[in-house]
Amino acid sequence: MVASELLTPDGDPNERFTAAVEMAVGDFLVIEHLDLAAPYDTPLVAAAMMANAADRLAGDCGAIVIPRSAFVLEGGGLLEEAGALLEGREFSDRLRLIDTALAAFEDASRRVRDRLRGRRADRWEEEPDEETDEDGWQLSARTAAVLRVALEDLSQQAWEEVAALDDEPLAPGAAGLFAKLPPLTFRRPRVWRKQMARAFDDLHGDLDAGRTPYPTCTGEEMALHLAIRKAKTLLRDRPNRIAGLVDELPVSEDDFDWETCLDLLFEDHDVLMLFDRSLDGLEDADSEISQKLGTVNLNPDHWFEPFDEGRDPERGFRHE
Repeated sequence: MVASELLTPDGDPNERFTAAVEMAVGDFLVIEHLDLAAPYDTPLVAAAMMANAADRLAGDCGAIVIPRSAFVLEGGGLLEEAGALLEGREFSDRLRLIDTALAAFEDASRRVRDRLRGRRADRWEEEPDEETDEDGWQLSARTAAVLRVALEDLSQQAWEEVAALDDEPLAPGAAGLFAKLPPLTFRRPRVWRKQMARAFDDLHGDLDAGRTPYPTCTGEEMALHLAIRKAKTLLRDRPNRIAGLVDELPVSEDDFDWETCLDLLFEDHDVLMLFDRSLDGLEDADSEISQKLGTVNLNPDHWFEPFDEGRDPERGFRHE
């Protein structure tokens, strides 16, 4: 049923599926059945499991596919309610899709996890209290070490692509690091890509200097989002590499708490909304939607303008 709805006879994503999700070129996760024992058989727990499963696939999971309840013999109602919690949309009378590239999915996943942890779902929209005040929080040594390696790997990949691509625009469905950015960046020139590569270097430099890597511009926000996703992938796919890296470092209860990193390292997650095709035009600061949401510096022309004091404008590039 799922294959016939989403794929061509050759096994490629069909036009309808490609139009429905942001990253149809990646893998997609099909959840046809979920068996949870009481008292855990709730939509909230089911939604958290779906979100965690998508995280384990990291940036390669383009969508979660859930059969509609009428086409599932058992547990369909639970699946459909969980899908609604994660901002799933009706794809057909038989399938619901959750687009994992959208900011709506990221926000919904965090709300679900917050509720499971007994925290208020709107916590990040309020003034921080004593327990979440950034002044009293810092990355654990092990978290910082893995994030540093992720930034180092992404920097190397970015500079290799800068050299290979030059000013060549990216086509939809292209592979590589720059293809993981919002599509409105695909036609950016070499000098812009160099600035994006430097964003990974600057955050890496913060960690090298023992500083918390708070993004200083929109480009660094995107770089840090990609680095956190990369760090999750390293933990899952390269356990021996990570073990050798962190074994001598002190253990903390905050180790690899990426949700807290997402909460406290960023002022907001507006840059992720650029993946949402339903918000086309958001990058225009004068547009109605941008004015309504209060977004700033989302146009790629302004990604590297500092929010506040910023970094040394004379610092140059790692590679010229």
